[in-house]
Amino acid sequence: MTAEGVRPPAVLRDATPDDLAAIMTLEHRLFPGDAWSSAMMAAELAAPHTRYLVAEAAGDVVGYAGLSVLPGSPQADIQTIGVDAPYRRLGVGTALLTALLDEAERRGATEVLLEVRADNPSAQALYARHGFTAIAVRPRYYQPDDVDAIVMRREGPA
Repeated sequence: MTAEGVRPPAVLRDATPDDLAAIMTLEHRLFPGDAWSSAMMAAELAAPHTRYLVAEAAGDVVGYAGLSVLPGSPQADIQTIGVDAPYRRLGVGTALLTALLDEAERRGATEVLLEVRADNPSAQALYARHGFTAIAVRPRYYQPDDVDAIVMRREGPA
């Protein structure tokens, strides 16, 4: 944040292995009970079927998101979206989600799936605004918190 208390705008770019430490710092802050391991995230960043983005503001990573689309598959999976608290409700999550949906369409996916915590109504609302609908519940999916996952799907082009 600047001295005046105004947050600088976030800029999206492709994530690189050099972003791993910053992503993991956010991952543990945002998802303390079920954060991915550094090894899992490094593998995701390096996988040829994924695309990860970071949102950067004033040189700091303030958000990240990832998409997985296997070659030839009509399905894409949003793996994760995380935005640091001071940058929420400023359009960063929307920008990340929109970029992932555009990438899914570019890769030929006609369906995008994701899981979202049942206790995260803000994220659910973001996804609903972008055409996702709830299609299933995975009981106690998020451990160790015993929180259900709501499976959401969006069909058609981004």
